[in-house]
Amino acid sequence: MIDKLIIVESPAKANTIKKFLGGKCKVVASMGHVRDLPKSKLGIKIEKNFEPEYINIRGKAALINSLKKDAKEAKSIYLATDPDREGEAIAWHLAYLLGIDEKSECRVTFNEITKKAVTEGMKNPRTINLNLTDAQQARRVLDRIVGYKISPLLWKKVKRGLSAGRVQSVAVKLIVDREKEIEAFVPEEYWNIVVNVIDKKSKKDFDTKFFGIDGEKVDLHSKEEVDKILNDLEGKKFIVTDVKRGERKRVPAPPFTTSTLQQDASRKLNFAIRKTMSVAQSLYEGVKLPEKGLTGLITYMRTDSTRISEEARAVAKQVITEEYGEEFYENRYYRTKDEAQDAHEAIRPSYVDIKPEDIKSHLTPDQFKLYRLIYNRFIASQMASAIYDTVQVSIDAGKYNFKTNGQTLRFKGYMAVYIETEDKENFVTVPNIDTGDELKKNKVDAKQSFTEPPARYTEASLVKALEEKGIGRPSTYSPIITTIIQRRYIEKLQKQLIPTELGKVVNDLLIENFGEVINEQFTASIEENFDEIAKGNIKWKKVIADFYAPFEKIVEKVDKELEHVKLEDEVTDVPCEKCGRMMVIKFGRYGKFLACPGYPECRNAKPLVETVEVPCPVCGGVVQVRKTKKGRNYYICENNKGENEGCTYISWNQPKPGEVFIPSNDKEEIDSEVKKSPRKKATTKKTTKRKTKTKRTSKK
Repeated sequence: MIDKLIIVESPAKANTIKKFLGGKCKVVASMGHVRDLPKSKLGIKIEKNFEPEYINIRGKAALINSLKKDAKEAKSIYLATDPDREGEAIAWHLAYLLGIDEKSECRVTFNEITKKAVTEGMKNPRTINLNLTDAQQARRVLDRIVGYKISPLLWKKVKRGLSAGRVQSVAVKLIVDREKEIEAFVPEEYWNIVVNVIDKKSKKDFDTKFFGIDGEKVDLHSKEEVDKILNDLEGKKFIVTDVKRGERKRVPAPPFTTSTLQQDASRKLNFAIRKTMSVAQSLYEGVKLPEKGLTGLITYMRTDSTRISEEARAVAKQVITEEYGEEFYENRYYRTKDEAQDAHEAIRPSYVDIKPEDIKSHLTPDQFKLYRLIYNRFIASQMASAIYDTVQVSIDAGKYNFKTNGQTLRFKGYMAVYIETEDKENFVTVPNIDTGDELKKNKVDAKQSFTEPPARYTEASLVKALEEKGIGRPSTYSPIITTIIQRRYIEKLQKQLIPTELGKVVNDLLIENFGEVINEQFTASIEENFDEIAKGNIKWKKVIADFYAPFEKIVEKVDKELEHVKLEDEVTDVPCEKCGRMMVIKFGRYGKFLACPGYPECRNAKPLVETVEVPCPVCGGVVQVRKTKKGRNYYICENNKGENEGCTYISWNQPKPGEVFIPSNDKEEIDSEVKKSPRKKATTKKTTKRKTKTKRTSKK
């Protein structure tokens, strides 16, 4: 007999928990979801109050039978799936399959995979939280209705294989809207005048920037304005009219939430959102360390809270005071956003005494980078502020006013460990000057510039926008971005997210016809409804019913009135070798390729080789853009023949003009993703035709 059967989601998590539980405990993995809505149909009984038709997931029959067998042999069963709404729903489905009373104390959760957390969790089992389960059901059902009702219209009116989603389509809309802003942007000319002046006492120089005339700020928009000022400055004395000295503090950022982790990992580590969550999951579930065995290194990575436990706070204090000194420590509490669920702590190291550098050799390069980022951010969050000495200098040259802002770092504080973002403004070092001092004009620089359009979204900035607008939740950001890229509505160029022509067409169609559903306000309000369901304030089927009635009328109207939309293929300047037509760009399983528009008469097709304008920084050749098996772009010189032949240029990053190429470990990483697995030998199957006898009957 099994004393205790504990079911988690992944084998890695199961193996880590096993070492903490002795006796006749058995820890097994459900491998994620075990039941879901069927793929072949809507799977929701609309007429029966939106009752979902859950089925066992195809391919999991053997696993489910194994779980049932273990359940029969166990004295007690505990469902220890992840501590979020999705994990609660998986536990609920497991209870149904295994015949466990959902009102029994069968549910345990662990915010971190440590001995203390696992032991405490096992001592405090609870019932399955049906409110959380219902919130997840509401999300699944609503998304299924939107997707399965709108997608067939896209197949019918635009192109087969297209799909729409309640949240993904809003993310596409944000990216398309930003692209339209960029296309409509008209740059405006502006000028800056910077004068380098010398302090006569110290003989030190610094830059001061034109501010205005007679104390009023003036923006310069033409060379004529600038030339007039430059002429007037001839012979003018530069007099210091005001010096303000002060102190500026920079407060550390709070420990990571899911979205801030995704943003910082994207900016600092160049990690895609999906990669960040995958690596974080492995750190949470456990990594094999010497003497310790499988060890969970971080707390649960899907959270919107900045709260940390008092125990973790105390250990952080010990580490900071021992390593940096008492003056570097400050006990800090961070306020979690009002709309946050605050179900878990912030993301932090489970064992603050395990420093990243001490276990570097036992982690993959990606695990080490992310663990160090999480560790340093947490330590910094409990440290003293950085302190700057600041100075603001006002200088007059006749009626013309100039200003300088300077600062000097006096005390590093938390910046000894972690810097979130650098100051955007360029601060200068100002010598010790006083009001009334005369400065010597050294040189003048007038620079013409143009206003720039808003920046395209990156994965990091899109996550930030989704969070600010209340669209989606921490667990949904990664699949949202992955889905819209896989559907080819969005392309990722370097870090920028750019809408494809397909994405623009589908977006315009959805906004024009389903604008009441595909918009930021509606999507945010639905998320608030899900939160209210999770709190037990609203019944989930009422939310679905209120949405469905008007939505169904819109679908029926669009089906009748929407005309067919023809998608034109992008025509290239590459002629078809067989028939002379200009080839077009098509999309296949492995990305873009060139095809003859004369299909099916002409079936000519060939790979599309993308290049960049900047020449190879090693040999000057053409740099090609290629993809790994995982779909990541990399850059390689056309003269790189592999196996150390020809040019050596290969990189994850697009070359920049004048860049000096420094070989790194990019080649090994790219090779590992490009290298194909060995092919299996082809096998032939013998088929035999079964002879069937037919009876002939005659009519009498």
